[in-house]
Amino acid sequence: MDKKMSKCIELMRLLVSDIQGAPFVGDDFSTELYSIWYEHAQRDAVNAFEYLDENFTNREEIIKAIDSLLK
Repeated sequence: MDKKMSKCIELMRLLVSDIQGAPFVGDDFSTELYSIWYEHAQRDAVNAFEYLDENFTNREEIIKAIDSLLK
């Protein structure tokens, strides 16, 4: 696997981890905890999308790279 794809996978894992760690909105909901989570999720989302834009400018290239990972 090339370096670009490895970096892409690393960024996507960070983003998914942030999304999975989203605080549950319930009776004991902490706005401070939500704010911290939101900042992390936004940071990782921006980093991931910027990396994709810089390194995978061709939509077909992204699809081909993802398909090769799933085989």
